[in-house]
Amino acid sequence: MPRGRWFWLAAPALLLIGAVFLVPVGWLLLRSLSDPRWGLQNYAAVFAHPVYLRVFWNTIVIAGSVTALCLLIGYPVAYTMAHAGERGRRFLVFVILIPFWTSLLVRTYAWLVLLQQNGLVNRVLVDSGLVAAPLQLVYNRLGVLIGMVQVQLPFMVLPLYAVLSRIHPRYGQAAATLGAPPVAEFRRVYLPLSLPGVFTGCALVFITSLGYYITPALLGGRQDLMIAQLILIQIGDFGNWGLAAALAIILLFGAAVTLALFYRILAARQRPLR
Repeated sequence: MPRGRWFWLAAPALLLIGAVFLVPVGWLLLRSLSDPRWGLQNYAAVFAHPVYLRVFWNTIVIAGSVTALCLLIGYPVAYTMAHAGERGRRFLVFVILIPFWTSLLVRTYAWLVLLQQNGLVNRVLVDSGLVAAPLQLVYNRLGVLIGMVQVQLPFMVLPLYAVLSRIHPRYGQAAATLGAPPVAEFRRVYLPLSLPGVFTGCALVFITSLGYYITPALLGGRQDLMIAQLILIQIGDFGNWGLAAALAIILLFGAAVTLALFYRILAARQRPLR
């Protein structure tokens, strides 16, 4: 392709990114530095007040917990999809893609109905004799994790499946021929080959979980406040656009740093040995 033509092919996407991402982010950056006056006072306030740091910590812990749970649940599902027959693979892909057909708000309200004290889950637990009284499954960290894991699970399963489906069975057969037991075969052969999918899925789940609002707002309690909720409180209740913009810029910067770290780790693992 002649030089320069690639720019015209990429121009529509670049214009779209500039219109819907760079312009709003630039506006937020200016607002964080100029409201109510020019300076870094909004960023200083974020790091000076323990409540903001606690919310940042809550956001990181919740996003990390959701990522770990999605990996623990999603890896066996992706492994099954990669090794199942054609009919089983199609069924599992269909089940994984079902959440994309339903609104996030509808799914969150559905979990609110299922997990409340008089909901279906507690009714089954009490009627079966597993618990003596209904459990508190919503308005706490447990409810947030359940709701977010259900939403984020496809973002872990699909990248894992894309990588696991390309791992040839002969690698495992060769390890077994050399005397490796199944656990050693998985740990030393299969797992290292699947790490690109693991890193990609973890990056997608963790970064998208950092900005969640609806699920923690409906299923969480006061101790489970996340950054997106705090930004809305600063704007809606106090009209403090400068501080809200500073929180948004810090969150965006943290997501960018996390993505860069995942990329560097993945690139380092894929770099050939010399």
